[in-house]
Amino acid sequence: MDETPLGLNLDRNRERRTGRAEAVYAEGKSPEQVAVATASLAAAASGAVFATRATREQFEAVVRVVPDATFDEASGLIVAKRAAPTEVAGTVAVVCAGTSDLAVAEEAALTAEALGLRVDRIVDVGVAGVHRVLEHRDRLESAGVVVVVAGMEGALPSVIAGLTSRPIVAVPTSVGYGASFQGLAALLTMLSSCAPGITVVNIDNGFGAAIAAHRILKVAAPARER
Repeated sequence: MDETPLGLNLDRNRERRTGRAEAVYAEGKSPEQVAVATASLAAAASGAVFATRATREQFEAVVRVVPDATFDEASGLIVAKRAAPTEVAGTVAVVCAGTSDLAVAEEAALTAEALGLRVDRIVDVGVAGVHRVLEHRDRLESAGVVVVVAGMEGALPSVIAGLTSRPIVAVPTSVGYGASFQGLAALLTMLSSCAPGITVVNIDNGFGAAIAAHRILKVAAPARER
């Protein structure tokens, strides 16, 4: 652990334990705290380093000390360091039900790319026009993992899980009218899916979905090589 005067206690051994460095959750932290933590992790890690739920002000503090850092304003994702492109072989399809879900989908896609994965984006294929997702069955089946991002009633992961043999990581979003309860309805639908084997992450957690996809592909890689 690495304690600093800014109230930070960085977990420098996480990459050794889990294969991926600690990420900085920026919400509620000062720009200085985010910058110091991100720079410290980027200097020590061999793989990708992120700060999530960040603001423009926090990114401006980070980029002063990590000049190669990039920022996606919509999702609030800072990529401070990228993994080697060949670290994990595999493609993740990031499927987005509607354009209102794009910020969460992009958080997943950009995280996966920074982790060295290939990303196939399939956008605006919600169940209100189910023919749209049916047009992409070959792309879904050619991916190693499918991340499905949906709000409203959250039915899209169940539909896709019935179309492909690929592992599904479902991401409920807080998109929808009042009865969607800021994503709770989508979360419960995904957890209650009649299609077995769907993995569900928390509401709006595109970052967590990409990390799950990365772990699945990383474990599967040695098996593919044998």
